[in-house]
Amino acid sequence: MDVIVVPLFQIVLMVIQLYIWVIIIQAILSWLVAFNVVNTRNRFVATVGEVLYRLTEPALAPIRRRLPFFGGVDMSPIVLILGLIFLQMVLGRLMMKIA
Repeated sequence: MDVIVVPLFQIVLMVIQLYIWVIIIQAILSWLVAFNVVNTRNRFVATVGEVLYRLTEPALAPIRRRLPFFGGVDMSPIVLILGLIFLQMVLGRLMMKIA
């Protein structure tokens, strides 16, 4: 049983880690666009921004609805990252119990 379950848990943990990095990159790109460091008229920047937005917005939108802005700062990526880290910890402990 654990021959199949443990690798599946590891793949899920890797996907969660990858999604955390996607959230971080999306937040950094939004700051760079806000401070006019990069321009969204550049096709590459616009494409990357759109892909990152489509990947992160379904998870961030429900958090944004419930969480108020703190001084104009969107805290939803931080809340989502903390939630994903918690999920990683829970899955890691569960994987140790199964293995």
